[in-house]
Amino acid sequence: MQRILSRAARRCTKPYLSFKPTQLVLQSLFLGLRPYVFFFVCSCIFGMLNSQVLQVQDNAVSGVHSGEAPTSSNEYDDFKWMTNLASRSIQADIVTALRRGDRQQASLLLSNLRQANRELTSEDFSYILEYCAKAPDPLFATEALRLMEENAVHMSKSAYISVTRALSKGGYSKEALHWLTLLAEKESSHSSLPIFNIFLSACGSTTKQNDVECCLEIMETYLLGKSEITYSELLKLAVLQRNLSAVRYLWKDCTRYYSPSIILLRKFVRALTTLGDLQSAYRIVQHMVVLVGQSTDHLRVSSKRRYYRSRLDIPVPALTDLEDLKVLLGCDLPSSFQGKVEDTGENLIDAQPELSQEENQSLENLQLKGHVEFISAGDNFSDKFNLDSGRMAKPLVFVPAAVRRILRWSFNDIIHSCVRVNSWQLAEQLFLQMQKIGVQPSKFTYDGFIKTVVSGKGVEHAIKVIEGMERRGIEPYDDTLAALSIGNSKSLQLDLAEDFLARISKLQPKYIHVFNALLAGCDIMNEPERAIRILAEMKHLNVKPNLRTYELLFSLFGNINVPYEQGNVLSHVDVSKRISIIEMDMFNNEIQHSFVSMKNLIRAFGAEGMIEEMLRYLNVAENVVWNMDPYQKSDLYFIALHALVIAKDTPKAIRTFEIMRSCGLPANVAIYNVMIECCKLLPCFKSASALLSLMLRDGFYPTILTFTSLLEVVLAREDFEGALNLLDTCIIEGIQPDIMIFNTILLEAYEKGQIHVVEYIVECIHRAKIQPDQSTLWYTFCAYVDQELYNTAIEALQVLSVRMLSGDADILKDKGVILEDLILSEEPNAELRIMKTFEPTEEHLATALLNLRWCATMGSTISWSPEESLWARRLASSYANKRPHISSNTVPEHLAV
Repeated sequence: MQRILSRAARRCTKPYLSFKPTQLVLQSLFLGLRPYVFFFVCSCIFGMLNSQVLQVQDNAVSGVHSGEAPTSSNEYDDFKWMTNLASRSIQADIVTALRRGDRQQASLLLSNLRQANRELTSEDFSYILEYCAKAPDPLFATEALRLMEENAVHMSKSAYISVTRALSKGGYSKEALHWLTLLAEKESSHSSLPIFNIFLSACGSTTKQNDVECCLEIMETYLLGKSEITYSELLKLAVLQRNLSAVRYLWKDCTRYYSPSIILLRKFVRALTTLGDLQSAYRIVQHMVVLVGQSTDHLRVSSKRRYYRSRLDIPVPALTDLEDLKVLLGCDLPSSFQGKVEDTGENLIDAQPELSQEENQSLENLQLKGHVEFISAGDNFSDKFNLDSGRMAKPLVFVPAAVRRILRWSFNDIIHSCVRVNSWQLAEQLFLQMQKIGVQPSKFTYDGFIKTVVSGKGVEHAIKVIEGMERRGIEPYDDTLAALSIGNSKSLQLDLAEDFLARISKLQPKYIHVFNALLAGCDIMNEPERAIRILAEMKHLNVKPNLRTYELLFSLFGNINVPYEQGNVLSHVDVSKRISIIEMDMFNNEIQHSFVSMKNLIRAFGAEGMIEEMLRYLNVAENVVWNMDPYQKSDLYFIALHALVIAKDTPKAIRTFEIMRSCGLPANVAIYNVMIECCKLLPCFKSASALLSLMLRDGFYPTILTFTSLLEVVLAREDFEGALNLLDTCIIEGIQPDIMIFNTILLEAYEKGQIHVVEYIVECIHRAKIQPDQSTLWYTFCAYVDQELYNTAIEALQVLSVRMLSGDADILKDKGVILEDLILSEEPNAELRIMKTFEPTEEHLATALLNLRWCATMGSTISWSPEESLWARRLASSYANKRPHISSNTVPEHLAV
């Protein structure tokens, strides 16, 4: 038993070993005490020892470092082991009563403390006050304080700590400030500063600016100064207030007379990155690297697994100007400190003291060649962080692991902030620097770096990084895999997106955004089968869909035939069944429609030609989605109008447009273009002109789509002369024509057999330096074929295909040899090879090569100089300065503009 008690005593700190509790216990055993009395004595002794050990640990956490902790025995003169056993038992009973909620019994037991025939000391209340501080229970702490005042009990430092923590955390800030004032009057020294730090910590969690201001005024009045813990608590308050100016002022004040430790530097980095000042945070991290390389700061770990340094923490001198305190509080800021984060041009570079010659030399060893200087205000990260094969940084070999860990945390803070500002160059620079100085990246480092690379350089580079990470035996976070899956979904690499999604070890409900990104990719690529597989996986993993999921489901499964076929009776029944199932599931999950879900739903009905259902849901949307603004309602009406025009339901389109105008909803250019296009169904150019006039009166200027719609109205009356006049008017108005407006005329000329109009439009396309597309080739080729001009059709197809590849003759000559290998290849799968050579976005290139291969098969010689073609030269000479003669039509008066 003595060996056990001796081992327990050795675990305590040195000031308590002189009491020799083991001798007391053994003497009681030899005196023949009963076993339960013996165990009661042991429990009391262990309780007192543990409470003192916890007090030492709390001091370490609260900022009382080894140099500040009271070591003299004066504070414990009233601590008497024999006489305090009874009061300790009563304190334990009081705390037990408080824990079970019996406050009346606790108050009764508290009054019994005075019954002992001796004077009360602060130790008779220590256990009670410690509980009140942890609970917190400010009311009972106040009751205990009242009893202490009645008995003139001397307040020890630990009592002040417990009382301050109980009152400040419990919301009794005025009473806590009263006790802080008494403490400052009693001991006007730096030893009371940790108790003020406790109060600041409680105020920081509740963001009480007035209380902080009063506390700082007391500290200023009694010249207490500030320690690292003080700056740390003020930093927390500044971050909660989103006050970057206060953080910068704290840095300036801290570095004026003070040498902050690596722990405080890391907190400044965390605050700056949280508020978006990456330049200043980068500067401090570089200073940390220099500091660590020159002198190692020895760190210790508290009982709560928090780091603190072992060297003496001497507070900085107190401020002499009370106006500076208001800057820290964020109230009545001077003009130089006002403004939001994005409006403030100042950074910590101006407040940072100049480095010594040795520090600059150390920094040169840590920087890559050509990047010795620090970042200054206004610098661009992309210009500063170009990689270069310069001198390698000197690794920090002999730095303790705890210091490297804190340094890595600071690097991680900036790297993860680079994700928000999309600065992959800075993240890459920091990542390389970590490896050069011997600070190995962690899983969290890779998580931030990969997310930055995904948004900056693309998923291909991020996959290379994660492969290198796995070669080192580091498994990525699930969040990292989720980011890669989302990146692949956005780049439409859906197979890779599914693979990374499957690698996530624990698919929790928070990863619903990963499933939504994959469903969005399926919607773009029109892969409903893959979407069904993803939904089945969500059902299997019990991942509940959210509103975004249902928005995508309406877009994915709201139509059957689009864009290949038009809807029919069978597809209408299928669409209705699908939408009802989705809405029922949406109702079961208590999710209501949003503007986007109703928009996708109305668009789905319109694409399938289900006009009645579309108009019904248009009315439902105005009643269900109550927070829609007028512009969003106009978007819904535009979708309905477009579907009605496609369905050629002119009366309903006109009625819907009139309802929209009567409701006072704002129109836009797209709505007017659709209604002008609707006029071709009449056909009535007068109505189109009226809409154009209304459009100009509303302040909207015609676009190329407006002129295209007007052309369709004119061509519906087979008025080619009027169409050409409109085309000239479009060019005169300074509107750059596109291939769509030319194809509109080409289509009508081909269908009506106007070969001269076809040739004139082809020459106009060439003179406007616009590359033809697949529709241009098809309309031109078919126009000649219908006239049985087969050789001319092949020649025109060849010339237009070469122009579709490129409009630059030099590029065509340079790449012609390579392309001829594909065109003239005799392999059986040559066509398949051509199609696989180009991406889906380069479909026009594959079409051009396939057309040229067909022309070569028909015996035509491939020429990479299309201007030398006889057909091209004839068009250039025939339609250089004149229009084709159209004898069957006359120019209407309203087109003579």
